[in-house]
Amino acid sequence: MDPRASSESTEDIFEAALGDAIEALPDPFRAQLASVAIVVEEWPTADQLASVHAFGLYGLYQGVPRTAYGAELAPAASKITLFRGPLMRANRSPGALREAVGETLRHEVAHHLGISDARLAELERDRR
Repeated sequence: MDPRASSESTEDIFEAALGDAIEALPDPFRAQLASVAIVVEEWPTADQLASVHAFGLYGLYQGVPRTAYGAELAPAASKITLFRGPLMRANRSPGALREAVGETLRHEVAHHLGISDARLAELERDRR
């Protein structure tokens, strides 16, 4: 991103990338997000980093994965947070940012659907 760009325009670019990423999710996955808040924060907190034993984060899923729900239980509210600062710092062009936001959102949605980081890594290896 051009460092001379106003914060409003960089926020608009980020919000547009997030909106596109949500729209690009296949309908069956988007339908699973009715009880999920998708929020944007500037940077992760120390507590958020510690909760996943990480030094940096692009996104974070907090909640009960869909696979953990019992048939007789109502779903608990869940939250997907995307961190604007780290994503924009690592992805300077609008195209790179759009791709990174989409990848991060898909990763966090996968956690909501009960897919672990280990399984996501497996799937990524198989894809290559």
